[in-house]
Amino acid sequence: MGKYIVIYHAPKSALEATARMTPEEMQEGMALWMAWATKCGESLVDMGAPLSSGQRITKSGTTPSNGDIVFYSVLEAENMEAAQALLADHPHLEWAAGCEIEVFEAMSHPG
Repeated sequence: MGKYIVIYHAPKSALEATARMTPEEMQEGMALWMAWATKCGESLVDMGAPLSSGQRITKSGTTPSNGDIVFYSVLEAENMEAAQALLADHPHLEWAAGCEIEVFEAMSHPG
């Protein structure tokens, strides 16, 4: 089994719309995420958490990230295709126009 890091992207407009949601609307959105988590079962190693205040760090210093990375999750799957299948109907993709998901295989450290 491999470990897959899932990165969720959303435009600033989606975040602004979320800030205006009622508690009931937020609860409906979370219900969709929880249904996805249930569907994944043990393949969902870590549901993850919202991300904010990202910083890019270089030798020259730090600058704010572009802010479109809004959440992460960790999956366990046989291969990339299986990881992608777990994400095929993810509710994040329906949240707002411009929402995207990236998935990366976590490689073993050499040696």
